[in-house]
Amino acid sequence: MATYHPRSSAGFGGAGMDRRTLLKSLGVGAAGLAGVPLLAACTGGSAPGSASGGASKSLTFGSGASDAVPKAGYKAVTDAFTKKSGITVTTNTVAHNDFQNKINNYLQGSPDDTFTWFAGYRTQYYAGKGLLAPIDDVWEKIGPNFSDAMKKASTGPDGKMYFVPNYNYPWGFFYRKSLWTSKGYEIPTTFDALKTLCAKMKGDGIIPIEFADKDGWPAMGTFDYINMRQNGYQFHMDLAAHKESWDQKKVSDVFDTWKALLPFQNPGALGMTWQDSAKSLGAKKSGMYLLGSFVTQQFTDKTTLADIGFFPFPEIAMEGRDAVEAPIDGLLLSKKGGQNQAARDFMAFMGTAEGQNAYAAVDPSNIATVKGADTSSFTPLNKTCAEVIANAKSISQFFDRDALPAMANNVMIPALQTFIKDGTVDVKNLEAQAKTLYAAQ
Repeated sequence: MATYHPRSSAGFGGAGMDRRTLLKSLGVGAAGLAGVPLLAACTGGSAPGSASGGASKSLTFGSGASDAVPKAGYKAVTDAFTKKSGITVTTNTVAHNDFQNKINNYLQGSPDDTFTWFAGYRTQYYAGKGLLAPIDDVWEKIGPNFSDAMKKASTGPDGKMYFVPNYNYPWGFFYRKSLWTSKGYEIPTTFDALKTLCAKMKGDGIIPIEFADKDGWPAMGTFDYINMRQNGYQFHMDLAAHKESWDQKKVSDVFDTWKALLPFQNPGALGMTWQDSAKSLGAKKSGMYLLGSFVTQQFTDKTTLADIGFFPFPEIAMEGRDAVEAPIDGLLLSKKGGQNQAARDFMAFMGTAEGQNAYAAVDPSNIATVKGADTSSFTPLNKTCAEVIANAKSISQFFDRDALPAMANNVMIPALQTFIKDGTVDVKNLEAQAKTLYAAQ
């Protein structure tokens, strides 16, 4: 997650969705603006046009892509757009977790014209609140460049278009191929095989599953995969929407299954960021790492990067074996930015192969979403990730992007961190909180 994140990410990540710290309630209104000087100080939309009524030649772009690689990727996009259009883009980059944590107040204050965000419920939620500007005119231009699945993920609750996808990235297990070859490890295709492999790795003095959850969101990826593999994609979506209850055996069984992995996950997970764990994987201190493909942004050494392999989460039951977590990141237009044609032009550029190629040339860790994107420089890892996405029957966004923000951030994060700490979870409490939060919508 993600990014969520991202995320994550993907992550508030969160999108998520990488990518997100322990989040506060996103239900705060304008009264909470005094507590978010970071975003207020470095953002603000452009004027819709000149005094004479001419088209604006500038826009502001709010970005949560604060890590070095994605930050450089978006700079490549804005540079290419300015060169092509003559329109100036002022980018306001905010630390990823801060951007996601403060998004509610950001959109109610003085947001940038366009900004980075996540597809699915994370877009629909703010569209439903009237905080975004629809971009049906943009989609009239870029629509043929995207699949029906991407179009669906970009649509708001009112049927209008709001989101322009840039890339998505599969979650799965990443590992060092040379380590596995030297130890004779084989890719597990079933959960039992995964547990057997973990036991062997532990016996070899290696942390079997690298794990990090200091920021709260990464553990959602493990929950989502076990849930989908046991109960199916539709159950994941219905649980996230609270069409299914939390205090039922299907949910308890997910945590019971996860317990078998707890002894094999990094015991220091609650004190580690996803970047910390990426370093551990790169140093061959751990055998594998369940995360999104953005993890490869941390491997700046080309030899190490070329040594990274990937495999999907193993099968548990028949229901969810064809599901994959592959969150979509892209751009939204703020309600204020909706008055600026230059911002719409920038979003349209992001929805072309030219725009996405500019990003991907700098950040190859993700998979471009547009048809006709350049794949000539795809590494074997890129190809594997792209194939996993292409072959998936169902694609989830990530729990914190598929669920009500307050449920993901204020309920799931502490519940999962408690579970990681001592293996306990109170599903009745999860259900009680879910009832309250969803009824308030």
